[in-house]
Amino acid sequence: MSMVNVGRPTRPEGSTTETRPATLTGGRGLLQDEALIFELGGWDKTGVDMPQPALDASDLGDLVRKDPIGLPGLSEPEAMRHYVRLSQKNHAIDLALYPLGSCTMKHNPRLNEKMARLPGFSDVHPLQPQSTVQGAIELMDRLAHWLKTLTGMPAVALSPKAGANGELCGLLAIHAAHDAKGDHARRVVLCPTSAHGTNPATAAFVGYSVREIAQTEDGRVDLKDLEAKLGPDVAAIMVTNPNTCGLFERDIMEISRLAHAAGAYFYCDGANFNAIVGRVRPGDLGVDAMHINLHKTFSTPHGGGGPGAGPVVLSEALAPFAPAPWVVSGSDGYKLVEFEEAEAADAFGRMCAFHGQMGMYVRALSYMMSHGSDGLKQVAEDAVLNANYIKARLQGVMSPAFPEGPCMHEALFDDSWLEGTGVTTLDFAKAMIDEGFHPMTMYFPLVVHGAMLIEPTETESKFELDRFCDALLALAGAAKGGDTERFKGAPFYAPLRRLDETRAARQPKLRWTSEPGANLAAE
Repeated sequence: MSMVNVGRPTRPEGSTTETRPATLTGGRGLLQDEALIFELGGWDKTGVDMPQPALDASDLGDLVRKDPIGLPGLSEPEAMRHYVRLSQKNHAIDLALYPLGSCTMKHNPRLNEKMARLPGFSDVHPLQPQSTVQGAIELMDRLAHWLKTLTGMPAVALSPKAGANGELCGLLAIHAAHDAKGDHARRVVLCPTSAHGTNPATAAFVGYSVREIAQTEDGRVDLKDLEAKLGPDVAAIMVTNPNTCGLFERDIMEISRLAHAAGAYFYCDGANFNAIVGRVRPGDLGVDAMHINLHKTFSTPHGGGGPGAGPVVLSEALAPFAPAPWVVSGSDGYKLVEFEEAEAADAFGRMCAFHGQMGMYVRALSYMMSHGSDGLKQVAEDAVLNANYIKARLQGVMSPAFPEGPCMHEALFDDSWLEGTGVTTLDFAKAMIDEGFHPMTMYFPLVVHGAMLIEPTETESKFELDRFCDALLALAGAAKGGDTERFKGAPFYAPLRRLDETRAARQPKLRWTSEPGANLAAE
């Protein structure tokens, strides 16, 4: 059966015809074709009535606009339809399983959205007097409390905006701690070969040089190589746990001990905290700093560049160097410590002008409070269970990169099972689009050839997992059965066919330009 739009049949059961005439409009059934908003016309109209200004613009001097503004004047129904039609061309977590590995695309409960829209959270301004936003600051304090409780760490910086920004915060705190001790020779950071690319990039941004740690055959940090590379010049190690191969670092306590014995700090990339939340406290493992992606572990929406939030928890050794601002409470209520003085004298500075993304704080705390401690523990357990279920269902046909033992929150496969088929990892991913599923993460981590990294998250039911696995097993059968055209030509049913992705990345068209002589003035 030919499949499209999340597995729905493209023709009635029993139909044998393969004829698919091109439609006259470019639409497909109820899915409308849609041009760029600039190509929809409307340059001679406006969808909004604006009163004539009472004053002229003489006081603006050279700032007066001389050219047309260049915006189409769509009516409200036209604008609404445009964005709804575009949304129908996208995959979404509300549509089907979103299997991107190391990205944790899980359902965002609507309760979170309801709370984030409450007055006093949704409409606060960063320049309001603190006396007028006591509820919002108290919520931040409560969120900080639970982040510290869940990680077993004594301090947290809420202001970092996402994972990489959190890494920057943690390394700046480590940098400040070494400098405070006069240990200026430590300018090297150690990263495993499977590390997220932001780890070495962030270290380099802070001014450190990066040294790579080897990986064992079973996908974990090579302790002998780590010990050999630790020395008086090493400021920190950066290890993701569970790691990017979807495996728990069994020797995490020894990794911590070796780092501390060498005078280095242990930065843990917390991107995969959702696999252990409620089950393991990173502070008990000897971690000195770890960012927590609220937009992953605690469900708040992300993707497409934001919004994000990446609070960083810090050990007792690094807590004095946490960036301002942070929340303190007293008899007169809550306030923000905003300047590097008094109790914040050792702070390395600020991460941003204002504290952070209020909406993300509200959503994350709503998620925590609605789940409770038992629910958060179940989050980790179900995430690991779902990933292992996928691994178990697929490993008879596809090849796990590390077949021995269970995985954690994501199942990692290599492309060795495709040898001799003429089908590549990319071809397989494109064919998944025709079956109504977003492809898994491909070719990452780089330590696995032709990697296919699948993270189902805890929010998927067995029914949805089976539907996903059935589609992949059917595609695998087609690949091994010699149906290469299905893969080389895919996707057939997407709004656009296969693109030259290399050229798109290197020569992107980021600006729309009108045809010569077109009237762009909205009258």
